[in-house]
Amino acid sequence: QAQLVESGGGLVQPGESLRLSCSAPARTTMWYNMGWFRQAPGKEREFVAVISRVGSTTYNEEFAKGRFTISKDNRKSKVFLQMDRLKPEDTAVYYCAAAQPGTPSRKTESYANWGQGTQVTVSS
Repeated sequence: QAQLVESGGGLVQPGESLRLSCSAPARTTMWYNMGWFRQAPGKEREFVAVISRVGSTTYNEEFAKGRFTISKDNRKSKVFLQMDRLKPEDTAVYYCAAAQPGTPSRKTESYANWGQGTQVTVSS
């Protein structure tokens, strides 16, 4: 199983930016669809964005499109989530996940491998 490790979370003020990173075993990002999800206290885990093995991207249109950017570096087997213009409602634990190649999915059940998560807190 792919071991995924997230980093880059922290406490920021509204309007600021953060860049999350997800480190994966070698070649993982070349062969798997890689997604970011988030979970706020008392809420279900929700889809943020996914990048397919060939590099196509899909975002949660409700809050991520236009503010968040998912990307990857296959040589380093890393996936990134650049988050701009952060809002207090973006506060959550952010998780990286890997899914078998195919149509990129927004569903948590499509992802077999998950990281431990990194906390993002947006507060003044």
